[in-house]
Amino acid sequence: MPISSTCFQSTSLPRNAWSHVINSVGMFAASIKNCPAVWSRTGRSALTLADDYLTLSAMPAASPLSTQRVYYSSTYVRLLFDYLSEQGKDAARVLGEARPPEDDRGLTLYASAHWRRLLECAMRALDDPLLGLHVGQRITPAHLGALGYALHACRDAGAALARWQQYEHLIANVARMEVRVEATSVAIEWHDAPEPLGPLVDEVALTAIVQFARNITGTHHGPDEVCFVHPSPGDEQPYIDYFGCPVRFGQPVNRLAFPLHLLMQPLRQPDDALLQMMERQASALLAELRQTDDLEQSVREAVARLLTQGEASLEQIAADLHVSSRTLHRRLAELGLNFRILREDTRRRLAIDHLNDPRLTLAEVAWLLGYSEHSAFTRAFRRWTGESPQQWRSRQPARAANVARG
Repeated sequence: MPISSTCFQSTSLPRNAWSHVINSVGMFAASIKNCPAVWSRTGRSALTLADDYLTLSAMPAASPLSTQRVYYSSTYVRLLFDYLSEQGKDAARVLGEARPPEDDRGLTLYASAHWRRLLECAMRALDDPLLGLHVGQRITPAHLGALGYALHACRDAGAALARWQQYEHLIANVARMEVRVEATSVAIEWHDAPEPLGPLVDEVALTAIVQFARNITGTHHGPDEVCFVHPSPGDEQPYIDYFGCPVRFGQPVNRLAFPLHLLMQPLRQPDDALLQMMERQASALLAELRQTDDLEQSVREAVARLLTQGEASLEQIAADLHVSSRTLHRRLAELGLNFRILREDTRRRLAIDHLNDPRLTLAEVAWLLGYSEHSAFTRAFRRWTGESPQQWRSRQPARAANVARG
């Protein structure tokens, strides 16, 4: 789901506004009256539960993973395979690939473009324009791995939100998430995705969040407002019916706003022992993920530097990192990474970044990516996105203007 690289920004509410918030929730520790309205990951403050009081307290922060690396975990991707099976479909045949391995603990990562393609294949096979709504409603703790079971075992929704903040990178790294307190509501927003995720990806994610919250609280409580960045599909009624609130399309950010008092909603099956066990597992998985991320980021940075000198081969990258090509290949393999796939994905990301700069010609973009001929770049870009660089750029005039450098 789109919940990643949490980096909360700090703003302040007037004292009287905080009094209103405290009254709405019921019991806040007195110490939060002068705290920021948006919880800052920099300050390592988070929403958590202590002695039955909803409070802001020190909590281990989820260190940001690579901003270059945009992914969804295999546990989350299995949600689509399960949904297709429920519909009587051979998921592997429909999607053209095998189900993610059950024993990988969620450490097999899917690029966001890959996840989007899988959803599009399923939508065509089922002829279901509302696939995002339908898939998201099938979410279970298993589809969120250790984090899902940790959330399920929390005492209340506020404590679950705190764990989500801490371990979100186990599920996805796609956008910067902000949690904002606004008078009587708490809003969750996703900002600065490095690439368009698409309607299906966003609809699955926001639906899954709402459905999971309903599942673990045993209520049908819903948000006060749902916002999507993509345009209206035309018939908005199915969205209004499911979410039970105004649903707005074509908005600046994807957003969910909930009544603030819901943070105190008890969960159905609190289990402190299970929570502690799942948190230990989640912390260990995060450590493995960061180890993978460190090497992957180093390789991506080296590829970006060396592309203009040619193909950025394994041998060239290994020399740049001061290891042998055999050692680099072995270390990547141990972490489940493939050099050629990594180089291709880095090129794709750089291509989108360069195309966002209106000062660069297509020929210059091709050169920066290590292509000796413009036609080779065009073929590669069509393979990545289904359209030519010129077509992609022509559809992004506002986007290009916003990110133009200089």
